[in-house]
Amino acid sequence: MQPSQDRSQPRSQEGSRERTRERSSDNAVNDRSRPGRSPVVRAESGAPEGRQEPLPGPIARAEGFEGLGLGEPLLRAVADKGYTHPSPIQSQCIPAVISGRDVMAAAQTGTGKTAGFTLPMLERLRHGPRARNNVVRSLVLTPTRELAAQVAESVRAYGRYLDLRSEVVFGGVKINPQMMRLRGGADVLVATPGRLMDLQQQRAIRLDRVEILVLDEADRMLDMGFIRDIRKILALLPEKRQNLLFSATFSPEIRKLTAGLLHQPLQLQASPENQAAPTVEHLMHPCDMATKGDLLSHLIRSNDWQQVLVFSRTKHGANRLADRLEKEGLKAAAIHGNKSQGARTRALAGFKSGEVQVLVATDIAARGIDIHQLPHVVNLDLPNVAEDYVHRIGRTGRAGHAGHAVSLVAAEEHELLRAIERLIGHPLPREVVPGFEPRILSAPPLDLSGGRNRPPRQGGGGGGGGRNRNAAGSRSGGGGGGSARSGPPNGLPRRRTAG
Repeated sequence: MQPSQDRSQPRSQEGSRERTRERSSDNAVNDRSRPGRSPVVRAESGAPEGRQEPLPGPIARAEGFEGLGLGEPLLRAVADKGYTHPSPIQSQCIPAVISGRDVMAAAQTGTGKTAGFTLPMLERLRHGPRARNNVVRSLVLTPTRELAAQVAESVRAYGRYLDLRSEVVFGGVKINPQMMRLRGGADVLVATPGRLMDLQQQRAIRLDRVEILVLDEADRMLDMGFIRDIRKILALLPEKRQNLLFSATFSPEIRKLTAGLLHQPLQLQASPENQAAPTVEHLMHPCDMATKGDLLSHLIRSNDWQQVLVFSRTKHGANRLADRLEKEGLKAAAIHGNKSQGARTRALAGFKSGEVQVLVATDIAARGIDIHQLPHVVNLDLPNVAEDYVHRIGRTGRAGHAGHAVSLVAAEEHELLRAIERLIGHPLPREVVPGFEPRILSAPPLDLSGGRNRPPRQGGGGGGGGRNRNAAGSRSGGGGGGSARSGPPNGLPRRRTAG
C-alpha cells in the first residue's frame, strides 16, 4: 500500500458498553412520503424484472472498475486492494449512485455491498466543498460497533488518495474525544444510531446539510429496535438528499420503511433472498444437548481446524464455551454485547491474526466480522430466527471462496431445523459422528421465552436434568429464568439487545 495522502483517517475506538435502547415494534417511518414505482434489477443477470423506468446513468455491468464512472484516485485505491473486477452488486450499484439515484439493495454479506456504496459515495463527495464547522456531508448508519469499524476501514482505504475527512463514532467509549474530532466536520461519518443521537443532543454535529444517507444492514437495525432513533435522525436531515438502503432481505418492515424514505429507488438484488452462497458446504451433525461441547472439541481437533467461528444462542453460553475450550488447551475468546469494546476489539483482532483459534459469538455481535477466507462456521445452537442461519454462514464462503458450515442439532431443536430447511429450500445433509450418536431422538421443542411459558418447577429440579443444558453449560431450554431469553410470552422471537 502506498502512503496516505488524505485526511480521512478514522481513529480506533476503545470502550465498554453500547447505550440501552428502548424497544419498539413500530417499523414505520413517516418522515416523508413520496410516490413512485421502483424498477427492479437482479444483479446476477442485470436483466430488468417487471416495469422499469429509464435510468439517468449507465447501469450495465462493466468488465472492470474503469467503466463504472469512478475517478482516477478511487481506481488507484481499488487497484491497491488487488481488485480488478466488480461484483454483480457493485456493477449495478456504483453507476446508479454516481448518477444520483436512490438505491434499495438486497445484498447478503460477502457480496461486496460495502464497496458498492462507499466508492460511488466518495466519488460524489470529492467534487463538492469540504466539510467544516461540525457539518456532516454523508452519514452511514450501522447496527453494531464492529460493522461501523469495518465500514470506516473501507472508507479510509478507498479514500486514501482523496482530500476528504472521515470519522467513525459508536457507543461504549468516551464521547468527548469524538466531539473534539467532529469540530472540523466530517465528509463521511459512520455511526451507530445511539451514539449519533448522543452527539446530536450535545450539539457536536450538524445534520442539516447531509447530502447522502446510507442505512447499512437496515433489517438488523429494525430487528434491534433502532426504529425510534432512526425516525429521530431522519427528522434532522434535509429533505433533499440521496438515500441508499442495504438489507439482507426486502421484508414487509423494510418495504414500509422505504415507503417514506426513498424516492423512486433503483431496486437491486444481488442474489435470491435468504439463499446462502453456493460455495458454502452445509453439514448437520445430530447429537444430544449435553454432548455438544465434547463434539465441538472433537471436530476442531480431529479436523485440525485452525480458524473457526462458533455461534452461541446466549451471551452466557458464549462465555462458558470459550472458558471451557481454553481449559482444554484451545485458544478461544468470546465476543458479545456485554463485553467491553476493548475486549471485543482485542478478540476480533486476535481471531483475524490467528492468535485466537476459536471465536465464540452471538448473532448480533458477529455483524461486521469480515475475515478473509474464513474456512469454518459452526452453529453450536441453531438460531431462533431462521433468517439468521443465512447471516451466520455468510461469514464463510465469501468472494467465491469455499466455506464449511456445520450445525450441531439436538432433538429439542428440530422445529428450528425445519424452519431453516424451509427457508433455504433444501434439507441439510446429515452425518452422525461415531461416538456422539444421539440418545434422545424425540423431545419437546426449546422454550425460547426464558421459561415464561413453562409451569413452575417443583422443588429445585433442573427441568429435565442435564439434557436441557447445552454444551457450554447454559440452559438452552430456558427453564427457571435460564439464559435463552430470546422471545416474548407468545413464543415468538422478541427484539434482541446489541449482543
